[in-house]
Amino acid sequence: MIRRDLVDAMVAHARRDHPDEACGQIAGPEGSDRPERFVPMLNAERSPTFYRFDATEQLKVHREMERNDEVPVVVYHSHTATEPYPSRTDISYAQEPDAHYVLISTRDPEEHELRSYRIVDGVVTEEPVQVVESYMFAHTGVDDTPDGS
Repeated sequence: MIRRDLVDAMVAHARRDHPDEACGQIAGPEGSDRPERFVPMLNAERSPTFYRFDATEQLKVHREMERNDEVPVVVYHSHTATEPYPSRTDISYAQEPDAHYVLISTRDPEEHELRSYRIVDGVVTEEPVQVVESYMFAHTGVDDTPDGS
């Protein structure tokens, strides 16, 4: 589950950096699995086919997250000419086993494609994306309802 404003921010970043790949993270409270704070980052490669976080910026972002008791809940980047599916390089660089890896394709100038994955030990698993206006009123499913027994 992710707020619409965060999805809009990722898509806007991807469109702004096109034709180069955009990248960044969304931090959230440790242990919550709830993306909260949008952190656009620089693509150190400035490439239409590859992204890499700038090491200095990444260290700064992770130190800030540590100070705020946050973790990278979402790691995102864009694909400018292909579908939003992790490449072999994306898979090899996935170092956050608890993160959601979101890919945004900007290959169509009118419509974006957004998909989310878990990448653990080289295994890619697509997951559904539920976009909500607010976490406060988001319904999380019938499992949250007491069964009365």
